[in-house]
Amino acid sequence: MNQLKPTNVLPLTKALEMAEKFHYATGSFSPRYTLMIAPVLLAGQNSASPLIVQISQKELERYGITPFEFADEFYLQLEKLAITVPVVLHLDHTKDIQVIKDAIAAGFTSVMIDASEKPFAENVKITKEVVEYAHAKGVSVEAELGMIGTTDFIETDHDEELYTDPVEAAEFVKQTGVDALAVSCGTAHGVYMVREPKVDFERLSAIRELTPVHLVLHGGSGVPSEMMQKAFQLPNGGVSKVNIATDLELSFLKAIGREERLTNEECNHLPVEILQVGQAAVGETVTEKITQFLLSDNKASQFNQ
Repeated sequence: MNQLKPTNVLPLTKALEMAEKFHYATGSFSPRYTLMIAPVLLAGQNSASPLIVQISQKELERYGITPFEFADEFYLQLEKLAITVPVVLHLDHTKDIQVIKDAIAAGFTSVMIDASEKPFAENVKITKEVVEYAHAKGVSVEAELGMIGTTDFIETDHDEELYTDPVEAAEFVKQTGVDALAVSCGTAHGVYMVREPKVDFERLSAIRELTPVHLVLHGGSGVPSEMMQKAFQLPNGGVSKVNIATDLELSFLKAIGREERLTNEECNHLPVEILQVGQAAVGETVTEKITQFLLSDNKASQFNQ
């Protein structure tokens, strides 16, 4: 399925090389609902920005979507909306190798294996297996080292043990051959209610110094833009991919007057006028992130040079 991909659908490495070279970050946006894929793509097109459309294993399960349904909607909208900016279709945090294989079969161009809760050697073994499988099919692989906090339940004064160790990161990359590494430097998944967002720039620089691969910061929702921009404008290239998911869903739910998340099926059955209000809100959020936060607007043309 979708094996003959449009030329603007890239593996992750191609997109991140440009971000690193020109000191911006590529937004990895998680629409969570298939009907929100279109406004994400349109915001990228209208901002002339490269972008990544992603969904994680947990989101697939929580919202009731298969990798095939998500990929089909992505490729359908790509053609329907005549999207020409560089785009990556990325599978975010996934622990199950079968889900990764399904996503690759569905036409995803990038996958993330997350074995970060496993001991180092086991994380290396699992990641290496995914790298070998994905690379043989021209698909990029992201992995994670050091656990990224979740604001929902991590409320400690000392979270040093959660941070990625620079020396370990270098060894991990060397042993796995992974293309991108999600590092833990103080950001957290979800909304910042109990902890202030922070980025340990010293640690990030040390990882960058020892690690040649592209660096990823998860937990981009709620982090001040100047803090994030400093992270991707570090000498020698800092972070080149930032994940943004929670902010998109919050803007969608607020626009349609809901507090509780919907399933994908429920979203599909919303009245058209309500759906359009939600899509407009998601589009505005993505545009704002691209222009104010990631500084990736008007960077699409650099891919043709």
